[in-house]
Amino acid sequence: MASTEDTIAVRISKELADRIISGAIEPGSRLRQDHVAEEFNTSHVPVREAFRRLEAQGLAISEPRRGVRVAAFDLGEVREVAEMRAALEVLALRHAAPHLTASILDQAEEATKAGDKSRDVRSWEEANRTFHRLILAPCNMPRLLSTIDDLHAASARFLFAAWRSEWEIRTDQDHRAILSALRQGNVESAAATLGRHVQWIGQKPVKTASGRTRDAFAIVG
Repeated sequence: MASTEDTIAVRISKELADRIISGAIEPGSRLRQDHVAEEFNTSHVPVREAFRRLEAQGLAISEPRRGVRVAAFDLGEVREVAEMRAALEVLALRHAAPHLTASILDQAEEATKAGDKSRDVRSWEEANRTFHRLILAPCNMPRLLSTIDDLHAASARFLFAAWRSEWEIRTDQDHRAILSALRQGNVESAAATLGRHVQWIGQKPVKTASGRTRDAFAIVG
């Protein structure tokens, strides 16, 4: 049975993870135990455990004599996540395909339409993630799906860092091609499109909190 401190640690890590992924806490920012403990009205023990959880998720790094900071990311990490998503989502789709019903595919189409109408990056990311979950969940492979969920969280972080504002409405032709292939029973065509789709990396100049401009990269799929 989980202790109270474990439960608090989970709550803290989830809240901080949401802030990091959304960009509310920027890469390189220091996470201070005393500030977090005060905010959540708790001791340092669950805060340290929460920090360890963030490190395990790749969202924070512990530096000797410098404490814990929000992990930064570069183009190499974005590419790594894209390639991992391509491999694992294609694997999941091949196992899910025999169990996909017309109802599931219709729901996935509605998610695509919702994404096409999204006027901000958060609602687009939610609709996009819903589409991928719908077509992959029937694989019934919990560990695989859990890993894919973690990769989608990383993708969301890249996306929010690049497109916090100035989101452009887009029509997702890849989603429609995937659905069309699945409805025709052409799993290999759907898998090939999915594999390419999740490896599309966009680039956008963004301003940092210090006023400098840097190139941000994100998986837009």
